[in-house]
Amino acid sequence: MAWKLSEHTVRSAESEVLSLRGWRSCKGILFRHEVRMKEKLIVSFVIVVSLLLADGLVLAHHGTAAYDDRITELKQVTVTKFLWGNPHSLIDFDVKNANGGVVHWTCETAAPQALRLIGWSKASIGPGDMITIFLYVAKNGSPVGRLNKIVRADGTELHDTILGGDAGGKTKYDPDAGKTDGGK
Repeated sequence: MAWKLSEHTVRSAESEVLSLRGWRSCKGILFRHEVRMKEKLIVSFVIVVSLLLADGLVLAHHGTAAYDDRITELKQVTVTKFLWGNPHSLIDFDVKNANGGVVHWTCETAAPQALRLIGWSKASIGPGDMITIFLYVAKNGSPVGRLNKIVRADGTELHDTILGGDAGGKTKYDPDAGKTDGGK
């Protein structure tokens, strides 16, 4: 006995099989369904743009254009906090201004890993320490800066890795190598 199927049933079955294989039919014309490819393209584009933006922000973070080119010396400052952490360690300190008032400053240094290589530790300075600090101050007048070096009360110096050098020769970095007294 032969089964007789209506034309509608046959078309529905064909349409179902084609749909499962990624094909679509429109007015009798078959075409491959391309939505997945477009979705992949859009997602890929968004990821690439996000990575490029993040890369630009990370690189912009390491510029020194915000700081003055001249070193400013601040004497008899009192350390209020030493934050030993990534991406940069920070020194918070108080300075008396010309009117006798106290101004709170923050100074950025290198990462702990870099500071450790040139002799720093978490205990290098702490709250209450009196120091002299040499730094590159912010151009916008804010009480912030980038460290060059500090001089502790006992006369020992701690340098920043990028701008100050390596007292003690632990990393063999010596910014004054080859200079003579006449060349300063």
